[in-house]
Amino acid sequence: MRAHRFVEFLPGQRFDDFNIIFYVRMLVMSKSYKKKMQGNVWKLYVISILSWFMIVMPIIVLFFQENGLSMTEVMVLQTIFAVAIVVCEVPSGYFADTFGRKLSIILGTVIVACGYWLYTASSGFWPFVVVEILLAVGASFVSGADSAMLYDSLLALGRKGEYTKSQGRMSAFGNFSEGIAGILGGLLATISLRTPFFVEAVTLSAAVPFALTLVEPKQHEYEIPEGNLKNILRITKHALHDNKEVKWLILYGAFLGASTLTICWFVQPYWQLVGVPVFLFGVLWAVLQFVVGGASMFVHKIEKMFSRGVLFFLSISMVAVAYAGLGTFKSLWALAFLPLFYVVRGVNVTLIKAYINELVPSRMRATVLSVRQLMGRLTFSFIGPFAGWVADIYTIQEAMLVAGATFFILGLIAIAGLRWWRVV
Repeated sequence: MRAHRFVEFLPGQRFDDFNIIFYVRMLVMSKSYKKKMQGNVWKLYVISILSWFMIVMPIIVLFFQENGLSMTEVMVLQTIFAVAIVVCEVPSGYFADTFGRKLSIILGTVIVACGYWLYTASSGFWPFVVVEILLAVGASFVSGADSAMLYDSLLALGRKGEYTKSQGRMSAFGNFSEGIAGILGGLLATISLRTPFFVEAVTLSAAVPFALTLVEPKQHEYEIPEGNLKNILRITKHALHDNKEVKWLILYGAFLGASTLTICWFVQPYWQLVGVPVFLFGVLWAVLQFVVGGASMFVHKIEKMFSRGVLFFLSISMVAVAYAGLGTFKSLWALAFLPLFYVVRGVNVTLIKAYINELVPSRMRATVLSVRQLMGRLTFSFIGPFAGWVADIYTIQEAMLVAGATFFILGLIAIAGLRWWRVV
């Protein structure tokens, strides 16, 4: 039998040639794994850019009307989309935690791309219902899984402290993409209202190869067993009841998110009210998306300027002031209040995700982030239609005043809960 050759590897230690080969292999594997994790980060950025390149948004209502839908049917269609999101949000997050974030993102990008290809060939209310449900399901599979994968990838790289900055960049790139797409969508619509949907389908299809080449991060806590509805309910209960810090963060994020989502439906009517020409709608929409992106890009610096409690109070106060300003003044100069909503949106979407990630183990991270999305949609489902009813019965400005007061009160309640549990 051949004797092993021994070499001096470290002071006081001796390793034979087989051990040397083993350690070299481990070193190479470690470097390869880190390189893959670094690839995850920029690929998630690209997926965000392609997913948010929403060329159809400036003309989608016109497209629906051209294809025989009334405004009532348009709103019913959006309600169906919102309900589908609510139903799918948490199960899709649990799917990502159980079967992998990569698989969840792949399914999401494929389903959304298929939905827009169907849009290019569809007409009428019921075919559009099918498409909207597909889009909701696809969006749910990506939502939460992308943020969880980003966090775990940075954790594997030893760069956990960079999550807020990286999540802010990912959100910013998506918002910048949406802003540019808004301008381009208006131009493409001059060819036909269906043309932007073809471009949208091609763009979203381009996200699929990036999703396929993602690498599943190694989770840093034990895996939860493959399970069923009972496990989903257990994690949801943990997020909304057992873990008080997470519960109040989710509620605060839901109230603030619903406040910035509600204003999106009031923006265009308010522009009409103050006499903004329709051809400028796309440009103004793009500007607001750039504001969100800019705020997201610098959120890691903004976070260092204020404590969490001060930042949360400033955010809900800015929302209240913006609603009050638009609800009180009917003038072009009052449009200056609008960017306040989008600054708050850019800062807090990133921060809430970062704070939740700090408090939640990897094995349930995507599910809890999906619970956050779910609560935001539910909050909007109650307050949004009520504000719309006020606008129909009275005026859009009075609806803004009611919405602003409601969100401000809810925000203060959530902040009180956070202070009670010493989260802020």
